[in-house]
Amino acid sequence: MSRSQKNDNFIDKTFTILADLILKFLPTNIKAKKAFSYYRDGMSAQSEGEYAEALANYYEALNLEDDLYDKSFILYNIGLIHASNGEYVKALEYYHKALEVNNKLPQALNNIAVIYHYQAVKASEINDLETAQALFHEAAQYWKQAIKLAPSNYIEAQNWLLSTGRL
Repeated sequence: MSRSQKNDNFIDKTFTILADLILKFLPTNIKAKKAFSYYRDGMSAQSEGEYAEALANYYEALNLEDDLYDKSFILYNIGLIHASNGEYVKALEYYHKALEVNNKLPQALNNIAVIYHYQAVKASEINDLETAQALFHEAAQYWKQAIKLAPSNYIEAQNWLLSTGRL
């Protein structure tokens, strides 16, 4: 049974019905429709914290998807799961892959910056100040790019950049 048939709440059911209608009438090939179906099931599983199931669906979608723009969001969501699991190296890998196919993805840039900032704070806590400064610098670079693409987003990052003299 596909995940879309298991949804219990009203919003999920409504989304599923609308997505199924779009899939049915969308003038696209079967492969693209299957990719979207896997992607949708991956999002549903991810929202419920079923990360292994979400990853399986995202990998299937990734194998089927030809559109680079859509692929970038699949890669981004895979990165989100790895970040949620504390697998920051894998998360960074997938965020960078997403940016390779879609360099206009401010949320990936922001998440890369967040990981670098987190690692910089951890390095500071153990007095590895050289590493901390390098990581803070990296975080700043990625936040600047994200802010350039989405100027009204990432207010906390903008404030951090201003308060640390990095903007």
